[in-house]
Amino acid sequence: MLTIRKAQDRGHADHGWLQSFHSFSFAGYYDPAHMGFGNLRVINEDRIAPGTGFGTHGHRDMEIISYVLSGELAHKDSMGNVKGIPPGDVQRMSAGSGVMHSEFNHATGQTTHFLQIWIEPNVRGIAPSYEQKSFPESDKRGALRLVASADGADGSVMIHADAALYAGLFDGAEAATRSLDPARKTYVHLVRGALTVNGQALSGGDALLVEKETTLSLSGGRDAEVLVFDLAV
Repeated sequence: MLTIRKAQDRGHADHGWLQSFHSFSFAGYYDPAHMGFGNLRVINEDRIAPGTGFGTHGHRDMEIISYVLSGELAHKDSMGNVKGIPPGDVQRMSAGSGVMHSEFNHATGQTTHFLQIWIEPNVRGIAPSYEQKSFPESDKRGALRLVASADGADGSVMIHADAALYAGLFDGAEAATRSLDPARKTYVHLVRGALTVNGQALSGGDALLVEKETTLSLSGGRDAEVLVFDLAV
């Protein structure tokens, strides 16, 4: 079963300094039909204006992934991490028993554009932890590169959740096929460009919700960047 979630149907919050599009119910956006998908709870597409950001705030018992598209995200947390997250890096923060952090765009004249992703953990109350790794464009070109997984396979960041995240870049004749477990769920989020997934044409910001399918096929990309989530039901 294939269901398209169009970019323009997402929730939108305009905070002036922050433009945020919500794929699932979040903060002031509530839609009972879109509370999450499997154990994927949040995908927020955020644009942070120069010199602004999220002040110190707390999380607990959530796996939080930041995927930067342009600009740079400055991160500081109560574990002592002070990091810059550029495009190509994947940051994972396991909130566990509780963590405080802030996220800022310190650049002058450049917007930070990133995806904030929350996945529900399969363990609770663990010590909070942090991990950040860089994945070169060549690894994602015409392929689905594993960037987050429950066991840290293939150099991916390790999440405490029954889920995996793949990133890919597709243009022209580049294509990829992946076998799916029909007992699980797959969520395809097209970050930018255009891409055909299982015969469905997607544009930037669109998503394809995949259930009870055995194959995922990606082709017909035009400057496409895509995230593919393998999720528990």
